[in-house]
Amino acid sequence: MSFDSDAAAIAALTQKMVAGWAYGDADTIANLFVEDGTLILAGTFCNGREEVRDYFTKAFEGKYKGTQVTGKPISIRPLGPDAAILLSHGGVLEAGETEVSEAGAIRASWLVVRREGEWRLAAYQNTPRHDVYETAKRAA
Repeated sequence: MSFDSDAAAIAALTQKMVAGWAYGDADTIANLFVEDGTLILAGTFCNGREEVRDYFTKAFEGKYKGTQVTGKPISIRPLGPDAAILLSHGGVLEAGETEVSEAGAIRASWLVVRREGEWRLAAYQNTPRHDVYETAKRAA
């Protein structure tokens, strides 16, 4: 398999995340992760697929209810034959929004590994896309 076909399969993870989110489907999102995968979001750390599933089950009933998410790859680099790093940008769309607000915009790192022929997330982390320091300085 060429890296181009691997890159396409890796990039597809972003759309699988978008689709799972669109349906509020914590199982779909959790199943993107390897069994011992990790998720880091602002104020959140999930260790393992089951914690990811639990987090999104609660989040889709609470703070993420009615939201959508968008994400597009900006870089994919192989780290070996069965590992790669995907960088993306996107964010959370609140109900009624058609574009991601500055507050909702993120950049993300997706450490992906191939297990049993499938690309899955070993680690996912995102951070706000805006410069927090500059935003705080302007507000002062």
